[in-house]
Amino acid sequence: MTYDIVIIGGGAAGIATAASVLKRNAKVTIAIADPATDHFYQPGWTMVGAGVFTLEQTRKAEADVMPEGVEWIRLPAITIEPDRNAITLGNGDTLTYHVLIVAPGLRLAWEKIEGLPQALGRNGVTSNYRYDLAPYTYELVKSLRRGRALFSQPPMPIKCAGAPQKAMYLSCDIWRDDGVLPAIDVEFHNAGGALFGVATYVPALMEYVEKYGIDLKFESNLVAVDGDRRIATFERKQGVVSERIEREFDMLHVVPPQVSHNVVAQSALAAANGFDEATLRHKRYDNVFALGDAAGTSNARTAAAARKQAPVVAVNALAALDGKPPVADYDGYGSCPLTVERGKVVLAEFGYGGKLLPSFPSWLLDGTRPTRAAWFLKERMLPPIYWQGMPKRREWMATPYEIGKAA
Repeated sequence: MTYDIVIIGGGAAGIATAASVLKRNAKVTIAIADPATDHFYQPGWTMVGAGVFTLEQTRKAEADVMPEGVEWIRLPAITIEPDRNAITLGNGDTLTYHVLIVAPGLRLAWEKIEGLPQALGRNGVTSNYRYDLAPYTYELVKSLRRGRALFSQPPMPIKCAGAPQKAMYLSCDIWRDDGVLPAIDVEFHNAGGALFGVATYVPALMEYVEKYGIDLKFESNLVAVDGDRRIATFERKQGVVSERIEREFDMLHVVPPQVSHNVVAQSALAAANGFDEATLRHKRYDNVFALGDAAGTSNARTAAAARKQAPVVAVNALAALDGKPPVADYDGYGSCPLTVERGKVVLAEFGYGGKLLPSFPSWLLDGTRPTRAAWFLKERMLPPIYWQGMPKRREWMATPYEIGKAA
């Protein structure tokens, strides 16, 4: 069982890369190892939690999005042995490859918050980071008339760093329309030290923080949940000293810590700077590439980032098959449509180092301000771009450029 290219992971990054490879060379043999039966449009779960999308709008059968021409191996990858050009599958079989592409995503480590796994889905504890819980978020928001609502954000890295506050803004917008916001104490506990990683977008977000009366708690990390007593425990830094603080809640929206899957973390590929940020090729293994949430790069982990990375990895993987060096590079582009209210979005688009990388001229769409145009993009355009573009060899606004020739 030897393939030209083996891809670990059949999520957005894996299927988009396979589609991009086959678009350029349909004769390449590709296997994707992933046991999932369903494929999820995870950016839509924020909208489910606000009653904008239905749950079924965010799910398709994995078979329906698997690119034509790919051998889908419905087993997990358990080990990676790059010195042997081999991976081991869950049933003990071995696949060998000429090029390996690693895209398994991140694992949601719910267990790292004491008591959280047992508390989820009841007693007001929810999370838009899980498919089955996003509707519960909306249920809680619509039923809450007074009390305290807590929203948490763990230490980086996490999928879509804006998602924790998106849930908060949309909840506040619903409470404002229902006339109950003044009776609800809203707190945002962020383990980091800033509201958003790119300062350009912070003023627009702060306007909504003030408008909704949100109490910001920086360097405050959720470490335990007692669902039955409705108490959340946070570890807060006060200079060099940390203290634990308990907060009662009526609603708690949790974002779990996120870690690498063992197949990557326990392999020879794991390193602080294992993959080159531009070419996405491993620094020790010339025939190994990574993209998506699992890549150890400093870009924002979003579906938009995977959409841009996939063609870059595809052309570089094809070059590697021919024994050539990488030919394209990635500028760190990521997009985070910050849903500050139903009908308006702050469209954050940026690359490595926080460089702004807007897709549209400011006269058409100013991403630093909340606009209805950006909401239209988020609600109406991005889902079909995801479903009809990435798995189907369409690279809308994602054509790779040669190294050193960024547009």
